[in-house]
Amino acid sequence: MEKISCSKFNELPWHDACIENIYIDRRCPGVRDDIYMDIVWTDDKKNKIKFSDVYNADLRLNFGVVALESIRYAQCKLDECEEIVILKNKWRGLINNIKLNYYEIETNSTNSKIIIIARELYIDKAH
Repeated sequence: MEKISCSKFNELPWHDACIENIYIDRRCPGVRDDIYMDIVWTDDKKNKIKFSDVYNADLRLNFGVVALESIRYAQCKLDECEEIVILKNKWRGLINNIKLNYYEIETNSTNSKIIIIARELYIDKAH
């Protein structure tokens, strides 16, 4: 998998791409907390995205709609953003030296919102 920056994340063609799967890996809690997403882009290519070293996740998912989970928009913000400052304050200084990114994905189909605060993001080769 290739590590990608916040700016590269923001440049991906998110609008109308679809989330096929979300997988949370906590087999080694506190050491490896990762979230994976299988994304199908509008050109039908697929990528697995890995949010690595997750410190916070808020998955406000709505269900019951018979439709693919298409994405309205996605964005990444850097460590200085308000949401990360609030999280670091909750940790009372224990993670102040860790650089984090804020990822937000909102969907069309179910009006769901996925918020992930993690250290790094990786993407596999499209297939």
